[in-house]
Amino acid sequence: MDTLDLEKGLTIDEMISVCIQNFDSDGNPKDRELVQMFLMMHPWYISSGDLAKKFFALSEAGDNAERERICHLVRFWIAEYPAEFDLNPELGEQIRDLKRALENNGNRRESSLIDIESVPSYGWKRQVTQRGHGGRIRKTSLLFDHLDPSELAEHLTHMEFHSFSKILFQDYHSFVLHGCTVGNPVLERFIALFNSVSQWIQLMVLSKPTPQQRAAVIKQFVQVAEKLLELQNFNTLMSVVGGLSHSSISRLKETQSHVCAETTKVYDSLLELLTSSDNYSRYRRRLALCEGFSFPALGVHLKDLMALHVALPDWTDKARGAINISKMHQVYKVVHELTETQRQKLTVTANNDLLNLLTVSLDQYRSEEEIYQLSLQREPRARSSQAAVKSPPSPTLPMEEWASLKAKPDQALLCQHIEKMVESVFRLFDEDGDGHISHEEFHTVRSNFPYLCAFDEIDQNQDGKISKQEMTSYFLRASSVLDCKMGFIHNFSERTFLRPVSCQHCGNLILGIYKKGLKCRACGVTCHKHCKDRLSVECKKRSKSVCERRESSHQGRHFSFTLPRSFKKSPLPPELKEEDPQVEEDGVFDDRL
Repeated sequence: MDTLDLEKGLTIDEMISVCIQNFDSDGNPKDRELVQMFLMMHPWYISSGDLAKKFFALSEAGDNAERERICHLVRFWIAEYPAEFDLNPELGEQIRDLKRALENNGNRRESSLIDIESVPSYGWKRQVTQRGHGGRIRKTSLLFDHLDPSELAEHLTHMEFHSFSKILFQDYHSFVLHGCTVGNPVLERFIALFNSVSQWIQLMVLSKPTPQQRAAVIKQFVQVAEKLLELQNFNTLMSVVGGLSHSSISRLKETQSHVCAETTKVYDSLLELLTSSDNYSRYRRRLALCEGFSFPALGVHLKDLMALHVALPDWTDKARGAINISKMHQVYKVVHELTETQRQKLTVTANNDLLNLLTVSLDQYRSEEEIYQLSLQREPRARSSQAAVKSPPSPTLPMEEWASLKAKPDQALLCQHIEKMVESVFRLFDEDGDGHISHEEFHTVRSNFPYLCAFDEIDQNQDGKISKQEMTSYFLRASSVLDCKMGFIHNFSERTFLRPVSCQHCGNLILGIYKKGLKCRACGVTCHKHCKDRLSVECKKRSKSVCERRESSHQGRHFSFTLPRSFKKSPLPPELKEEDPQVEEDGVFDDRL
């Protein structure tokens, strides 16, 4: 890697040449990581079929030494990534054509270096257990009440790791390049399994009729989470903790009052470990200290891949076709660590009958809304409010952040916002540029600011036109009455931006792994958190009705977001929906996977 010009970059042909020359006469690569990186990452820039064609053309044009190195490179490719050849018949046939061409030209020694017939079958990696469809609702299995937490933790680990081991590096490429899991059934199924564990835990808690029984189930799953941490299974741990911290469970104040202090303390420590603050720094430190088997929280590392993809360009010089080697290497490191994790040997054994029962229990067909309604049946709102007074406060739940951030500027800042907004209004709507808003121009302004009063009430001197001073005076008078209905008052929520987005105040890009910026739920304007109170762009409410927005949101809910469903947005609880029916549900992602 040190020999490459990271700033200048290399073209595909130059990179191929570097990899070929990397092999000595014995077939050993001088820089193994470099060759692995290119063979793993090449689908970002060139298809495997086209790469095989280049190898074929170079072998015909090169001398004996060149052909031998090419064969060593192809043999290395097959040895390192055999599943790619087994699951891509066309690629396998191209390599056979290369082998036959070498034999026909009398290059039997070079031909003997290539052996694709011994590649094992990896068809099982593409076999995905399909979840049933239809309106049928399975009942939650209660056969696990008597299970030891260690036994349940081991079986959950077995299930999720087996699903994880099916993911190929091409699946990670597809997810990052397309920004979703569409057409990626293996990764989609893994994410669905992760979410199923979280949902199953909620249903297991809510299946109990009394607060004491529900508290006992919570205690059991906290113990399961402890065992998962001992197994160094951070992925399922995040799913279990995410289920326990879901709003349908966290709102059960009476139930929480029956959870013992020791269990609460353990639960809080697990939440602290998995918190997203400082880019999951606590989790990353704990993972780095692991020895032996460990199962990373895949969602965190998928976010890393997405962040790298967004922050860094693929090419240093696209006109020349120069690859950004630095980006290639950083993405490769993340994907390589995940694929190496898949090669670990499971340290737990599982009972097949128990796995089958657990699989049935995890295939729940309940919507988030149905689960929340079940929570309300267990502890209605009024009862919950009374219990909250008697009960100790429940643990902080950083995995769900419902509250939107609303700007509350002081009077001086309010004046500044109004003045800048009025300037914007005149730039946009003073069509003749005379420094005044006429009756005709006011109709256009009114369509963007529907709460404006009549023309005559703003036109204080009744001269048939509105000056900047008159409009500024009106907004200053109205600000105390209109409050959050003022045009510049935005309804912000924290957002994770997966594509380059600029701040509307300072113009700089909003960069970061998770929830590094704000977006107005009403008009969609974006800004940095520290620029929120200085933003002077007025809020132009979307004309779409709430029903239309909700319908479009539901239509695209199934894995059509830029993040996979494992990062799926948590639905707003009914309390918030009733308080603010204008709040949209788009883009509010929780921290689970």
